[in-house]
Amino acid sequence: MDVVITGSIAFDYLMRFPGRFVDHILPEKLTSISLSFLVDSMVRQRGGIAPNIAYSYALLGGRARLFSTVGEDFEEYRVWLENRGVDTSLVRTIPGINSASFFANIDQDNNQIASFYPGAMSYAAELSFHDLDGKTPDLVVISPTDPAAMRAHVQECQDLFIPYIYDPSQQLVRLPPEDIRRGVEGARALFVNEYEFSLIEKHTGLDRAAILDHVEILVVTLANQGAQIYSGDQGWQVPAFPTDLIKDPTGVGDAFRGGFLTGLRMGWDYELCGMLGSLSATYCLEAVGPQGQSYTIEEYITRFREYFDDEGRLDALLA
Repeated sequence: MDVVITGSIAFDYLMRFPGRFVDHILPEKLTSISLSFLVDSMVRQRGGIAPNIAYSYALLGGRARLFSTVGEDFEEYRVWLENRGVDTSLVRTIPGINSASFFANIDQDNNQIASFYPGAMSYAAELSFHDLDGKTPDLVVISPTDPAAMRAHVQECQDLFIPYIYDPSQQLVRLPPEDIRRGVEGARALFVNEYEFSLIEKHTGLDRAAILDHVEILVVTLANQGAQIYSGDQGWQVPAFPTDLIKDPTGVGDAFRGGFLTGLRMGWDYELCGMLGSLSATYCLEAVGPQGQSYTIEEYITRFREYFDDEGRLDALLA
């Protein structure tokens, strides 16, 4: 299955402040606030929703094509992704600019002060599926990026009759209701978490039944409660894969999508797709950073069977 994934490609700069922000914020001075925090650590992580999804997909043998814009600082990241099975041939570098970057300062209470620099992501709307060489993709994932780009990707997929998964997540607060509704109504599948699903209901007036009149698959992730999957008049509750090791929740939802896509690639039923998503999400939760997890397909299958029953179907991943 030829999968193209759109969405942000970014670097995450994560800093740790050893104190508490609240001790340095004066309520009576909020109109003239001026603060600088000396941090005791900083790490740069590879991130962005599109490569996060593609990375988990690649760990299980899939090779997705990224469709996004990056800055001149991307080359090392490109090599890293290619070496792990992610196709970056459609990624366009914007001269004279940096890639999207997320800067977060986290205090000892895990409160966060953050800034996001869109950088090259602001040029994503210049990409067009009409310019793709070769065959039309079998499936496109439209995940959060510049809102104008998301709007264009939806329209072009509909015009070119390309099936797509609509995954608006963080950009639901930026997208106008008509864009959200158009994205949902033309999609093969909708992926959201529980809160985002409520936002879609509020902004579009579409409830679950109305959404299922349009999409073939509705997936609502529920954090440590797993995920609910709906198709037609059927529904499945897939539990979170159990773990005693929790290091970092960043990118867990993206890993879930990578696992679910693997099931779609193999033509498996949606419940099994959700189980793959569940284990992929747990592997990410147990690592630091959205692409910190690593495992062989053999290790994945062995662990999967400790909790889920695949009736032997996962052996096909080894072929």
